Amino acid sequence: MNKASSLILSAGIIIGLSLLALLLGRALVEVKAWDRVVTVKGLSEKEYIADTVIWPLQFTVAANDVSELYKTIETQSAQINAFLLAAGVQENEVSIGKPAITDKLANQYGGNANVQFRYTATQTVTVYSKRVEQVRKLMSSSSQLVEKGIVLSTQSYEAQTEYVFTRLNEVKPEMIEQATLNAREVAQKFAKDSDSQLGKIKRANQGQFSISARDKQHPHIKKIRVVSTIQYTLVD
Repeated sequence: MNKASSLILSAGIIIGLSLLALLLGRALVEVKAWDRVVTVKGLSEKEYIADTVIWPLQFTVAANDVSELYKTIETQSAQINAFLLAAGVQENEVSIGKPAITDKLANQYGGNANVQFRYTATQTVTVYSKRVEQVRKLMSSSSQLVEKGIVLSTQSYEAQTEYVFTRLNEVKPEMIEQATLNAREVAQKFAKDSDSQLGKIKRANQGQFSISARDKQHPHIKKIRVVSTIQYTLVD
């Protein structure tokens, strides 16, 4: 009985070790296959119209008397506001900022003793609206303000019109899907050329979304771009 038990135990150990060796061998093969990867990039680009416009109407006035300066600022601000409301801009879309006033004679660096006007003030009336096309059409009519003696500044950075695209979260899923499909097509082509088959995704990086104007002439048209990096396994 002891001899028979020993034989059975020995046979069980041998069979167990054989199975273990087989499993380890398969595991090593799978690990080796998992190390065969290809890294590709998938691109998705789309164009959308901006959904928000920020239009600063900035002007500068000058005077030698502060009270006269403020009176001119209030008058011209009211004229701009009336122009906007008459054109269909909503009252809650218009904001009038505080004027920035400079006293040239108080300039610590001097050199302004012979200036014609002691005080200058820069004032900004800002339109913040979701109705981009309507505001864009109104911009071409802003020359009507010149007839009222209001000269708008257009060169300073603060006076530049800004177009904003706020619906990125809405378009993200579709663009990520497109970038992923594009990456898979590239990976499949690589696998075919290397006599392999494409396996599962090993690692994926969504990438950063970028929003930019399509060009200088059409800043209200935004180009949305994302590049996804995806790593696939290759199998025989």
